[in-house]
Amino acid sequence: MRDVLDDLTKRWEAGESVGLGTVVATFRSAPRPAGASMLVTQDGEAVGSVSGGCVEGAVYEEGTTVLEGSEPVLRRYGVSDDDAFAVGLTCGGILDVFVERIDRETFPDLDEVAASVRAEEPVAVATVVEHPDSSQVGTHLLIWRERVRGTLGSSRIDDAVVDDVRGMLASGRSGVIEYGPEGQRRGEGMRVFVNSFEPPPRMLVFGAIDFAAAMARMGGFLGYRVTVCDARPVFATNSRFPGVDDVVVDWPHRYLADQAEQGRLDERTAVMVLTHDPKFDVPVLKEALRQNVGYIGAMGSRRTHEDRMQRLREEGVTEEELARVSSPIGLDLGARTPEETAVSIAAELIALRWGGRGVRLSDVEGPIHHHD
Repeated sequence: MRDVLDDLTKRWEAGESVGLGTVVATFRSAPRPAGASMLVTQDGEAVGSVSGGCVEGAVYEEGTTVLEGSEPVLRRYGVSDDDAFAVGLTCGGILDVFVERIDRETFPDLDEVAASVRAEEPVAVATVVEHPDSSQVGTHLLIWRERVRGTLGSSRIDDAVVDDVRGMLASGRSGVIEYGPEGQRRGEGMRVFVNSFEPPPRMLVFGAIDFAAAMARMGGFLGYRVTVCDARPVFATNSRFPGVDDVVVDWPHRYLADQAEQGRLDERTAVMVLTHDPKFDVPVLKEALRQNVGYIGAMGSRRTHEDRMQRLREEGVTEEELARVSSPIGLDLGARTPEETAVSIAAELIALRWGGRGVRLSDVEGPIHHHD
């Protein structure tokens, strides 16, 4: 829902009804992840995508149907060799898509979800997508870390779902949980889709250089909240980094320690050290290696890398800790320009996230997509 939330909220505030199709589960080489959504408006517009174009037509028809008064529906779209083009999902994947009508009556608390997402307050929307009692299908429960709004039908169901969803929310995971009709944990018959809205992951770029500008643009493109930090005020300016979320003038290690103290670092945080100047690099890398961040990369030649590693050893950093540093940073793409280098670094981030090998797909066999 995140990808269409702004448009959805505007129409909700205007008192309109829309059909909302959401991917709730994927199998094999599905083109879009769980949570991808498409709106069907009353004036016939389609906004967003559930499959990158494969089954949008079928979902559009379902969206039109729910706008006309039909009940919410869970559909599975998949293919076999002899019906691929008839169904439209030619990639070989399978999608479960839940289609419902959204308006002030069916989802009275949508504005609270939108407000939390804008404020970067973690929130999850739990929706019943399958149940023996059709009147339960489409009910919503909103779950924050410290509060709950709505119900899925009974306190027993709500208690079970809240416990499970808070665990998913903490890791930013979306997906389907199955229960018995009354919330029995080992039962089946009721499926609940959990759409988690964690704040975007952070990318901290240290060193206000031309490579940092390219990396910041790439980070924004990938969905990171990007901060550029440098101790030199002449370089760390908003005019040199337009569109970046935060430009900070501070010593990198001091800023990183402050962010850790505020609890603003987590396993999704990517730290990029791009100055290749030891008076900046060594202190911030030493600090980063103390934190539970997901990625630590440092730019520089092989000689710079070896000198930096030795300086860190002299600061008491262990070999096990040093192994966490991606240096030289990025994948071997033959990159030369700042923009190409940013692509190289982004490729490494993506490969590490999904278990990719960084080789040409035409040279390997098996599934294209890796799954966590």
